[in-house]
Amino acid sequence: MQSTEDAMTLEGTRPQPAAAPATSPLTGWDRARWVAFGDSLLAAVRPYASAGHARITLPGPEGGYGRAVDGLEGFARTFLLAGFRLAGERGADPHGYAQWYADGLAAGSDPHAPDRWLRMSEHAQAKVEAASLALVLDLTREWIWDGLSPLVQEQLVDYLAEAVGDDTYPRINWVWFRLVVQTFLRSVGGPHSLDEMAEDLATHDGFEREDGWLADGDERSFDHYAGWALHLYPTLWARMRGAEDLAAPRRERDVQLLDRYLDDALALVGGDGSPLLQGRSLTYRFAAAAPFWVGAIAEVPSHSPGALRRAASGIVAHFADRGAPDARGLLTQGWHHEWLPIAQTYTGPGSPYWASKGLLGLALPADHPAWTATEEPLPVERGDVLRAVRAPGWVVSGTRADGVVRVVNHGTDHAREGDRVADSPLYARLGYSTATAPWSDVASRVSPVEQTVALVDADGRATHRAGWHALGARVAQSPGEAPVASPPRPRGSAGSSPSSAAATTAPACPARSPTPGTLTSSRSCAGRGRSASRASTRSPTASGPTTCACAWAAGPSWTATVSTPPSSRSAATPSAPSAPSGPSAVRTPLRSARSRTSTSSTCPPSPASGTPRSSP
Repeated sequence: MQSTEDAMTLEGTRPQPAAAPATSPLTGWDRARWVAFGDSLLAAVRPYASAGHARITLPGPEGGYGRAVDGLEGFARTFLLAGFRLAGERGADPHGYAQWYADGLAAGSDPHAPDRWLRMSEHAQAKVEAASLALVLDLTREWIWDGLSPLVQEQLVDYLAEAVGDDTYPRINWVWFRLVVQTFLRSVGGPHSLDEMAEDLATHDGFEREDGWLADGDERSFDHYAGWALHLYPTLWARMRGAEDLAAPRRERDVQLLDRYLDDALALVGGDGSPLLQGRSLTYRFAAAAPFWVGAIAEVPSHSPGALRRAASGIVAHFADRGAPDARGLLTQGWHHEWLPIAQTYTGPGSPYWASKGLLGLALPADHPAWTATEEPLPVERGDVLRAVRAPGWVVSGTRADGVVRVVNHGTDHAREGDRVADSPLYARLGYSTATAPWSDVASRVSPVEQTVALVDADGRATHRAGWHALGARVAQSPGEAPVASPPRPRGSAGSSPSSAAATTAPACPARSPTPGTLTSSRSCAGRGRSASRASTRSPTASGPTTCACAWAAGPSWTATVSTPPSSRSAATPSAPSAPSGPSAVRTPLRSARSRTSTSSTCPPSPASGTPRSSP
């Protein structure tokens, strides 16, 4: 292991602007720039490390789990990045990462050290961070693990062994945390349970949905975890030394699923590199680049290394060019800049370094095709995009002119059918995009008023739509017609018999375009009749009342949103106006006519108040 006597400095590692290299004509981010960016992130956190390097407690408000967890996250998540750097350089270590983090491993696993880590039996968040420790210990085995003293190795095995026999891991992406830890333990002769490992693999397989998508548990929870967790771990786990025999029969299937998932994932990246602002843990920012590097590592057959790197580079560049990291070189809780409302209850100042996963490409050596191939344009850079994504129930609409990708959501709500829960702004809204964010203030959580379809009671409270019955979405086209996105018609639905009520529509909107990037929303208008709709166009920072008016959205299609109230109970609170007897439709014209998307949801009654559900 290399000495760290000559201190690493932030200024010496900052990426310097340069002319776009031949292999990166679209983003300008070649491997040298990626390396400098990664090194600058690691240099910036060192001043916040404890004396033994075991905790890196970054500035900012204390996280919901306390400072000890904050420090553990800071260490474990930057250890991911340090491990990628060591692996990609085949052990060359000019900045002394191996020794610096080895010191932290020794102190953190020492139960008597003042900066020791919280153990898994003391706090559940340690289970998450233990997986990062195990993953990198395996990845850098010959440069870190093999150089540790027998005492430190024993301490680490003892620390990680608490995962064995622990049946409290939530049955979501957390199953990989137990599996990765036990796989490493197996490789070093430590305790492990093959039965539990098989159980975790079977649980993961139960997350599989259409077209390579994976749900984060048994709810309709589709978000960035599909890429930066549920597709990342199978590929990296399969390369761990304790997984060879278990991974061999799964490898082909896992690669097939990843390959198909990337078809949709590439189409969801904005032309400016922005990921979709949807789902939890958005403060992880460019972790959204991870699945594209995973595709390069797995050598998926349908997507070239140049296309995958262009997506990953675009995402990282999007944030680097807009204030993340900040002037101190730190990743704060936020999106472009620090913005604390984006945080979940489980996030703290070290949490944003989950973004290290988006720098996974640094684990690939300079001569890997992912680095030597020339960048290729994203789908939205090649032309307008219109596609249905079946698993999450999304219709994806992207426009080449502005590079914005939009999603009309017909199937994701972070709930199960029939659940009577409040809508989560990050999951249950009607629309999301790469340029706008859903409102997440308390009032919007209690009474959804933007990007939603709802009934409104006499007091102005809006119903929630989570727990709906989803019918699906597809894009179909007949000869000579423009593509139409619509749900399959179930038996007994509107139009299936002479007695079915015809859909009513809102008045036509004047032919004009909105301000680019404007969010649109719609809900029923109290006092306007049941065929009217309430719609608003407001930017995320705009203020002012919502009015009954036509709503516009930039995009290559128009949307028709359909909500059918349950026949067995009222679809609104008791004081709400009566619901229509048939489906009510709200149509929003968009710039190019003839294409349309349709929702297919049944809204349960609204709770008077509540908060959205979230995973641990």
